Amino acid sequence: MAVNYGSKRIVVGAHYGLRDWLAQRVTACIMALFTALLLAQVIFSKGPIGYDKWAGIFSSQWMKVITFGVIVALAYHAWVGVRDIWMDYIKPVGLRLALQVFSIFWLLGCAGWAIQVLWRV
Repeated sequence: MAVNYGSKRIVVGAHYGLRDWLAQRVTACIMALFTALLLAQVIFSKGPIGYDKWAGIFSSQWMKVITFGVIVALAYHAWVGVRDIWMDYIKPVGLRLALQVFSIFWLLGCAGWAIQVLWRV
């Protein structure tokens, strides 16, 4: 005799749990470390801070690669947060899908633009 206790629960919202929580923390740590690295370069450099100094910081290949990684981390960090907001607070499925698609295109466009600016230096 099989007995099922309780009611059938309907799960709504993002419900991704640990994976998204961990992704948010890891990408936030990557961005925080990059900020500390950038601040150290600005603070310990000599002379006034101008375009030449900023261009000099980002002209080396290793800094471009690290900055590229941070741009990707920032885009993913923003995507996880925005997606969870849309899933939790926008109930009509069509509107939610439209907002998610718009968010994806917007984040990809911003990341592409940032990478284009980075590689021009």
